[in-house]
Amino acid sequence: MVKVRVIPVLLLKNGRMVKPIKFGEGGERDVGWPITTARIYDSQDPDELVFLDITATGEGRQFLFDTLREVAANSFLPLTAGGGVKTIEDINELLKAGADKVSINTAAVEQPQLIREGAEKFGVQCIVVAIDVRETKPGYYEVFTHGGKTPTGLEAVAWAKEAARLGAGEILLTSIDREGTMQGYDTKLIRMVADAVSIPVIAHGGAGTRQHFVDAVREGHASAVAAASVFHFTDSNLTQVKSYLFNAGVPVRPI
Repeated sequence: MVKVRVIPVLLLKNGRMVKPIKFGEGGERDVGWPITTARIYDSQDPDELVFLDITATGEGRQFLFDTLREVAANSFLPLTAGGGVKTIEDINELLKAGADKVSINTAAVEQPQLIREGAEKFGVQCIVVAIDVRETKPGYYEVFTHGGKTPTGLEAVAWAKEAARLGAGEILLTSIDREGTMQGYDTKLIRMVADAVSIPVIAHGGAGTRQHFVDAVREGHASAVAAASVFHFTDSNLTQVKSYLFNAGVPVRPI
């Protein structure tokens, strides 16, 4: 059985790490410097890191490459970077700056061919399509772009299937409603998407306890679990989460 990955998410804003609630609707907290945070996580043996510049698209600029280079230099883990990606050259620059994978969100919706072009040029393993979702009416999950601010009219499962068809290597699925709340993953959403596609789905948004990670895998069928708040604001670190998953019978990489 494929082992479940445990992935910390680092969110960058104005050069600092932040942790929003519901993409900023419920406020946000400053949680330190990205280099320091990356070093701490690196020492706890995660499987990967996801590093997102959350204001790049809204500000119409590229990722903060200097920060990415420093993070990559201080971490020996596979690194996914995203934010402000609009072109093949943007993907190439992120890979050159130290990313192993590139996350595409808004541009994937606005330019779906970018998924295919990126997969053909760099390999499907490099292309992560990030999908941010709100439950806009009971049982209906809509895709949002531009940092969760812009509704697209796309239904989450349909868009995930299309992203996979175009060549995405995996999906980073975030529940905007749960993000930063620490109330648990939206396992219904995760399961709907994970069961509809053949590529890995990374569950993100809502983890607050170690059991929530187990729920995302068992109930949501996630291939990987990503989180931030639980590592920033509770006594659970990555080693403890992986141990909990292992003891619960979830296959994880040896600790």
